[in-house]
Amino acid sequence: MTYQSAGVSIEAGEQVVQRIKRAVDSTKRPEVLGSIGGFAGMFALNRAKMKDPVLVASADGVGTKLEVARQMGRYDTVGRDLVAMLVDDLACVGAEPLFMLDYVAVGSLDPARLEELVTGIAEGCRNAGIALLGGETAEHGDVMHSDDLDVAGFVLGVLERGHELGVHRVHKGDALIGFGSPGLRSNGYSLARKVLMGESGALARPAFPGATRSLGDELLLPSVIYAPALTAMRKKMGDGVRAAAHITGGGIMGNVVRIVPPTRDAVIHLDAFETPEIFFEIQRRGQVSADEMVRVFNCGLGMVVVVDADDTDTAVEVAREEGLTASVIGNIRSGSGSVVLT
Repeated sequence: MTYQSAGVSIEAGEQVVQRIKRAVDSTKRPEVLGSIGGFAGMFALNRAKMKDPVLVASADGVGTKLEVARQMGRYDTVGRDLVAMLVDDLACVGAEPLFMLDYVAVGSLDPARLEELVTGIAEGCRNAGIALLGGETAEHGDVMHSDDLDVAGFVLGVLERGHELGVHRVHKGDALIGFGSPGLRSNGYSLARKVLMGESGALARPAFPGATRSLGDELLLPSVIYAPALTAMRKKMGDGVRAAAHITGGGIMGNVVRIVPPTRDAVIHLDAFETPEIFFEIQRRGQVSADEMVRVFNCGLGMVVVVDADDTDTAVEVAREEGLTASVIGNIRSGSGSVVLT
């Protein structure tokens, strides 16, 4: 017996390391020590930048969007999704993301497929300004099907103690800024797949009537990475940035409520931002209620940021300078800790 006959290829693993080395190296920051191939990654924390640094960590995956990628035979965008899910969570507490580790489990190790995935992760890391410090690839031949793949990531960031964003900074009269999302990002895919991918060949047809993209291409649109824009807003506006909610699992309702004080409400005007047509297609085809849509999907809002009402023009301008679609979508008023949609 050999490891190869048991379902694990040492040679393929070594080939993967060589194929992804250039992509990983492209994400290096000055604080990174060494290169991939060691037992662990090293990162020198610059303590001179902060008086009392607090480390902030996050872990996440891409969810069942990977099933769309598997059926399409395309893994070039889901790596960027993974980075977005991680760094945008850190940005919500005001942290600067520093580096990332990834974990990939496969049924059979295909070096070309892994290279495609990691190249996407590296692209996301460069966009977010973080280093891809290391990771792990595991081949589970007797446990997973040959074309099965799952990926998870872990990001570490840092912030100055006392500078955390959050519900404790939110005041009555503050404004809500919405960052647009052109697609589903990485959330709600269990429902979206159930509704949209029921019949054979569904991924090849137009995403919705009049669409210029196929359903498969629409569902694989990469997530916008919002963290750099939020960092730029904090540099420009300081304490004028109060809190932020990354609209992931739980949709608009389940995430915005996390930054609403118990004696306040967040009022969101649905006509103040654009909802891409793919969300209406899901609602029509699945006869999904409006309440369920905003509990599951971002519906066109990838992140909601609470800012001082006097800083709304500056906030929108900075976000647009960072390449985002942004608008004033509501405000904070007296209430009972709820999200109110109008």
